[in-house]
Amino acid sequence: MAESKIESEVRHRLPLRKLFAASVGNALEWFDWTIYATFSIYFATAFFPSGNETLAQINTFATYALAFFFRPLGGFLLGRFADVRGRKPAMILTISLMAGGSVVIGILPTFSLVGWLAPVLLLLARIAQGLSLGGEVSNASAYLGEIAPPRWRGRYSSFFYISTGSAVLLASVLGFVLARTMDKADLYSFGWRIPFLLGGVLGAIGLWLRRSLVETTQFEENKATARRVERPLLATLRQHPKAVGQLIGITMLSTLCYYTFFSALTPFAVKTRHASDVDVFLALSVGTALFVVLQYPYGMLSDRIGRKPQLYVWSGLTAVLIVPLSALVRPGLGGLLVVFCVGLGLYAALSSLAPAIMSELFPTALRGLGIGAWYNLTVAVFGGTAPLVISALSAANLSTVFFWYVAVAAVITFLVLLTLPETRGSELR
Repeated sequence: MAESKIESEVRHRLPLRKLFAASVGNALEWFDWTIYATFSIYFATAFFPSGNETLAQINTFATYALAFFFRPLGGFLLGRFADVRGRKPAMILTISLMAGGSVVIGILPTFSLVGWLAPVLLLLARIAQGLSLGGEVSNASAYLGEIAPPRWRGRYSSFFYISTGSAVLLASVLGFVLARTMDKADLYSFGWRIPFLLGGVLGAIGLWLRRSLVETTQFEENKATARRVERPLLATLRQHPKAVGQLIGITMLSTLCYYTFFSALTPFAVKTRHASDVDVFLALSVGTALFVVLQYPYGMLSDRIGRKPQLYVWSGLTAVLIVPLSALVRPGLGGLLVVFCVGLGLYAALSSLAPAIMSELFPTALRGLGIGAWYNLTVAVFGGTAPLVISALSAANLSTVFFWYVAVAAVITFLVLLTLPETRGSELR
């Protein structure tokens, strides 16, 4: 029996076309989402009064945070839609919403032209993207988990953040190129619109690619059961309370890591620590490239040694290193490279297997909604507020408090992981 399993694993070939079609849509979703935070240092005063640049930045991140609170609603609605109608139609809907929101932001009139209508329209576009991303993460994770053989689920799972990391890398490289080639005046005037319009174009390509996906066998076999579930959100609490708590505990630190390194540190380094925007974008690009490269090896490692060892390393070292790393966020490329490479290298240990872990927590009939609602609620509370919190604390000369906050979250997550069963090679329910 053992020999047959080994032979089966050797013969198995990754369905790269299917994985690419599923993941590229997620990549485009995250490109559109990330460029808002990345380019906020340039367009904040376009949509808010320009007299107080710090206040405009805080208002821009407040809009960013408010949109996050529509993610749980999107996760609930689109997750339930995916559980009863299918993963494929749900993923097509999410990428359409995200690309549309990106185009709207790219063509919005400024505060100087239409007054307070500008931030209102910005918020509406961000709400559409928040609803979209709320459904995207859960449905793409469920799709990857459901098409994967049990012994290869970590490898399949790694494609989720290969796509995400590639999208963020594209956004940071674009930021580096624009910062290097355009005058500051042009960046503040119209240059920031370029990535949003590009996101709309890429979204149309992703929509075309996703139409080639086929529905998962897991969904087809369980859709009748899913349709019979009454009060599905309450059912996740009643039937799977431990899974809900574990998902929240893991996601708390995961989302803080993601939005600290991919969103909050860029404006913090430039505006508060006075680092060069070119250096920041270059360091983020190098760190993100490392993050992408590590995904598949980490996913493969989790299929061999288990999920929990990697999770312990990620949460434990993050608790110990995040505050010392924050001291290196200052002018100079060397320190910034250390911050982004160490931080994102550690985070890759979790991100590479996150879809596998989330898929293994809930049964198929509740998987889309269970992940979508509770994952996105946690992201809204901790991730959506991260740039706003670090900006507000920096304005009060208390920026170090934010990094202690992340360290405490890492300790809590480590304790939650002690309750998590090892799921390597398990069959999905």
